[in-house]
Amino acid sequence: MNIIGRQPVIEKLNQIYCSKKAELVAVYGRRRIGKTYLIRELYQEEWCFYHTGLSPVETENGKFSVLGLQLQNFASSLRQFGAAIETVPTNWMEAFDMLIALLKKHSRKKRCVVFIDELPWMDTERSGFITAFEHFWNGWASAQKNLMLIVCGSATSWMEDSLINNKGGLYDRVTCEIHLEPFKLSECADYYHSKGIVMDRYDQLQCYMIMGGVPFYMDGLQKGKSLAQNIDSLFFDHHAQLRNEFDRLFASLFTNHEDCKKVVRLLATRREGFPRKKIAELTGIPYGGGLTKLLKSLTASDFITDYTPYNRSSRYQCYKLVDNFCLFYLKFIDNVKNLSRTFWQDNLLSPKLNAWRGFAFETVCFEHSDKIKAALGISGVHTEIAPWRSKEVTPAHQIDMVIDRADRIVNICEMKFSNAEYTITKAYDQELREKAQAFMEEVGNRKTPHLTMMTTYGLKNNEYSSRIQRSLTMDCLF
Repeated sequence: MNIIGRQPVIEKLNQIYCSKKAELVAVYGRRRIGKTYLIRELYQEEWCFYHTGLSPVETENGKFSVLGLQLQNFASSLRQFGAAIETVPTNWMEAFDMLIALLKKHSRKKRCVVFIDELPWMDTERSGFITAFEHFWNGWASAQKNLMLIVCGSATSWMEDSLINNKGGLYDRVTCEIHLEPFKLSECADYYHSKGIVMDRYDQLQCYMIMGGVPFYMDGLQKGKSLAQNIDSLFFDHHAQLRNEFDRLFASLFTNHEDCKKVVRLLATRREGFPRKKIAELTGIPYGGGLTKLLKSLTASDFITDYTPYNRSSRYQCYKLVDNFCLFYLKFIDNVKNLSRTFWQDNLLSPKLNAWRGFAFETVCFEHSDKIKAALGISGVHTEIAPWRSKEVTPAHQIDMVIDRADRIVNICEMKFSNAEYTITKAYDQELREKAQAFMEEVGNRKTPHLTMMTTYGLKNNEYSSRIQRSLTMDCLF
């Protein structure tokens, strides 16, 4: 078994495998995250049946109906596992009856693993798929004590709404749900080591800021090349592997993918994001149920997140883009003509790249806030973590991250990405003091403020650095 990380998930799946009852396991998460690879590595030798739905991209503009193509594909999978069928099923009820006939041939004394990948793709319009799947599970599969049915899906909102939180015949039927997330920095480091790729933590951090810990993207890295050379090869070279990934990704995940891309493009323009009403106004998507469903889908798939700024009520709720790949792609590739094949190598020290690094570093810090809490020694302390923006000062003061702690301390955190120790200048020292003062006056917080700096290589010792109560480096994120 060649799996990097994922130990808690593996332990959970193996416990389910060893149970002596029928199990319905739902594994979901962002596309390219490694769901299929994980299940293959763990259980391929135990499969009684394996099938993967056809991508919506693959079934577009064909001369056959989408339902017909999906059923034809399902019949092909049945034959591969020994089903003696001569005709393609005409509907999903018939298709699952064929699957039951196949599974009945297997011994009841041995665990029978059935893996259906990209389940949401099979639920095409007016196909009756969910009804047939309910009938299959409730009418036969749930009574087979040796059966472990694993279903995967990248369309996370479908997995949640139609399967995990189903209010009909599948209500409370899922026995185990696993939301597979991107690798964290420590898992990425293990991955590079396993591939023989040598990078220091500074470059590993930048790589994470581009690829977001998505294994499929990282798999394109070649040892022996610098990070800049790899980025040019993967994104900027002619016919680069990830050059068109943005469009492919959204087309495969969302039926309303053009509106989804419209929202993501908007959120990429402002680091703190926008409230729902402003999103509707700027995108032209009607403010109502359609936008609500779209935002929920993007949130469930880990592209965006909703948050309420510190010390504000829920009516100030905002949505911001947090997917590192999208942030990178929309900044440097989207709608850019005549890209240089060596763009990244040629612009390493450019202001545009430096501005992006600052924003992306802040995003990575929020993703690893648990590591920051551990470095501060407050893992067990209840906290509220959010950005803050002043209401009463013009121009408005902003604090990257506020950690409001139950132990009566509030960490006022600033993130700075640099290629050496960060120097606090006289001007920045004054800015920090003004921010802290405005924060304490405006929010009326009686807790003790601790100025906290999160940097790559730490602070350069000078007359201003002593004001900082805690200084953390990128090492803590690993």
